[in-house]
Amino acid sequence: MRVLGLDPGLLHTGWGIIDVEGNALRHVANGAVSPPASGSMAARLTAIFEAVQAVMAEHAPEVAAIEETFVNKNPSSTLKLGLARGSAMVAAATTGLAVHEYAARLVKKTVVGTGAADKAQIGMMIGILLPGAKPTSEDAADALAVAICHAHHAATSGPRRTLAAMGARP
Repeated sequence: MRVLGLDPGLLHTGWGIIDVEGNALRHVANGAVSPPASGSMAARLTAIFEAVQAVMAEHAPEVAAIEETFVNKNPSSTLKLGLARGSAMVAAATTGLAVHEYAARLVKKTVVGTGAADKAQIGMMIGILLPGAKPTSEDAADALAVAICHAHHAATSGPRRTLAAMGARP
């Protein structure tokens, strides 16, 4: 199974591709989309959408996994993060991929062993779990962590909530 992991953000949206065969994980590629900060909101969201679609066209994932939006103290920031997340989700869903959602704490707990892990711990574990992987940024490392989380939970817990299961159409 080839998994696309997404760590959405309006400034940087990380992506990571892994192959899963049984318990074996293999790094395929990773990167981050960085829309121009001076562009309009619509232009930035379009850049995320198009970049995610280009990654999918190049690497042909079979499933996508995305980090859920966390609610923070600033409602405006939460809303903007949600817009970036929506753009990435729709990019995957319009191609027919199931899009699985995972809470940030679950991703950290799955990869590091604690839901309070920091970026350095995630990066270190990516190096251990995906030998030879060199994430291009913290956002790309986080996206690889989301993909690993999906690989683990898809193998151990069965189906998760997906856009396809909720009746979304490509």
